[in-house]
Amino acid sequence: MPIEELSKDLTGNPTAHPAVRFDRVTKRFGDHTVLDGLDLEVARGERVTLIGPSGSGKTTILRLLMTLERVTDGVIHLDGEPFSHMPGRTAGTLVPASERHLAARRRRIGMVFQQFNLFPHMSVLENVVEAPVHVLGEGREEAGRRARDLLDLVGLSDKVDARPTRLSGGQQQRVAIARALAMRPEILLLDEVTSALDPELVAEVLDVLRDVARRTDITLLCVTHEMGFARDVSDRILMFDGGRIVESGPADELLEAPTEERTRAFLSSVR
Repeated sequence: MPIEELSKDLTGNPTAHPAVRFDRVTKRFGDHTVLDGLDLEVARGERVTLIGPSGSGKTTILRLLMTLERVTDGVIHLDGEPFSHMPGRTAGTLVPASERHLAARRRRIGMVFQQFNLFPHMSVLENVVEAPVHVLGEGREEAGRRARDLLDLVGLSDKVDARPTRLSGGQQQRVAIARALAMRPEILLLDEVTSALDPELVAEVLDVLRDVARRTDITLLCVTHEMGFARDVSDRILMFDGGRIVESGPADELLEAPTEERTRAFLSSVR
């Protein structure tokens, strides 16, 4: 599959609405507020990286988008339509989304986790094919062709018949990236995807993700402590602390000349 076709395949049709919008979203766990009235927009095709100390709310944003958590207050929208909520029986009202509502819409979102979570009894190719066949209803032949294209994109075309246990950690994470892209997501979430890797394997995974960012128009929302990677792939970087956005700006500008002392202190600690 030509890369131009792959890019179109991953992103769908353009829209005037933001790909993602958080409208006064709050998330609490008991008495602990993790996100505090968050307003956030991510444009279609935009690459946004979230940085900040552990516990600042970054990963919670991704978990809310994957419906692994539910919002406490506020509403999340995808392409201008409510995602965390759905229309109520009274006109103009919203109620918390049902599982059916969420399931129909979260297919538009893919996520690569810190852990690879591959099926050890399946080959690399089968790991990438499985979800498109059983979740999207694709034919196995079609899904197989596309899986091979994606494995070529992540540099693993020679490993299609291998079992995950025969791969390095970096190779397994690259399979996980191909598997996420195989679901044709409009939005790709990356949650500290190199944190479980040995240092010498980090570069190979980040290079693959740089390539995906450069060669497709997929919307990207990334949590990372790798500032070089954040600079290379991001249109915008958001600095979080205490469940709030402390500072936001273009990647080079925020990394080179942050205006907030909290941002400067954090960047000094990770460089």
